[in-house]
Amino acid sequence: MDSKAKRKKGVPLLFEIKGNSLDDGPGIRTVVFFKGCPLHCVWCHNPESHTSDEEISYDPGKCVGCGRCMDACIEKALSKNNRYYIKRELCTLCYACIGECPSGALSCVGFEMSVEDVVRKVIADKPFFDNSGGGATLSGGEPTLYMEYAASLSKSLKDKGIHVLLETCGFFKYEHFKALLYPYLDAIYYDVKILDDSEHKRFCGVTNSIILDNFIRLLEDMKNGGPPVLPRTPLVPGITDTVANMEAIAGFLREHGVRNAELLPYNPLWHEKNWSIGYADILIKDPIMNKFMAREKIQYCKNIFKSAGLDV
Repeated sequence: MDSKAKRKKGVPLLFEIKGNSLDDGPGIRTVVFFKGCPLHCVWCHNPESHTSDEEISYDPGKCVGCGRCMDACIEKALSKNNRYYIKRELCTLCYACIGECPSGALSCVGFEMSVEDVVRKVIADKPFFDNSGGGATLSGGEPTLYMEYAASLSKSLKDKGIHVLLETCGFFKYEHFKALLYPYLDAIYYDVKILDDSEHKRFCGVTNSIILDNFIRLLEDMKNGGPPVLPRTPLVPGITDTVANMEAIAGFLREHGVRNAELLPYNPLWHEKNWSIGYADILIKDPIMNKFMAREKIQYCKNIFKSAGLDV
C-alpha cells in the first residue's frame, strides 16, 4: 500500500521531536519538527524536511555490509553501485529493508503522531521549561503548512502552561494563520533571508513578496498586543551574507521600526544529510560551503546591522 494512503487526514508527518534544545528560543526547549516546506533553499540545513512524504535515509557510517537489506528488497533498489545506495525511483517505501537492517543504517524519515501524543511527549520536559524560561518550539520544515494541526497542538500546549514559539519561513495565507494559529503563539521567529525578490526565487524557489507582506502585518499586530516577532537571517557564504543583501535587509527592518534581529552563522554540517536521502547537492563542491564561517565575517555582517541601529 502507498504510504500516503495510510496517512490520517489532517495529520502531518514529523521528522523529529528534540528535547534539551538551546538554539530555538529562550530557555531550554523541546522542538517539534514538521516535515514539508514551501521553500527549497539550496543551503537548507534540514533537507529531510523538504517533502511532506516519508523517505528512507541511509547512513553508510552505520552499515556493516551484511547485505540483508538488498536480499529483502523486491524492487532491487539497493546496491553499493548506486550513487546514493538507494535508487529512489524504484523504491516503493515498503520498508522491508529497514526491517532487515541490524545496525540502523536504514531508517524511515517521517512519522505520524496525534496532537495528544505530542503533548504527552513535550510535557515530560515541563520542569526544564519552568526552571529555564523555556518551552516548546514548532519548527521544520514549515509548521504553517498544517495550520489546523499546529493550532490544535499550540492550544493544547498553552493549556498546559507551556510557552509556544513558532519558527517560520513566512510563506502562508495570513488570514488563515491569524484565525487559527496566531492566537496560541507566545513568540515568533521569522526568516528574512534575501530581500531581492529575483534572488530569493533563485535560491529559495519562491517569491518573497508574500513573506515580506506577512512580516509587516505581524509587526502591526505586535504593536496591538500580539506576540513578539524576531527576524532572523541565516548567513550563507556568497548568497545571503553579501554586503548588498545585508544592507538591504538592515534597511528594510529599520524602515519598519524593527529594533532587534538575529544573524545565524553558517555551518557546513548539512551536506551529509542530502546524501543520506538521495538529494543532489549543488553546493558540495564549493570549498567555502564546506567550512564554518569565520568569526570576522560574522562580525562584519553584525556591524552592518548595528550601523542601521539594530541590536543583533
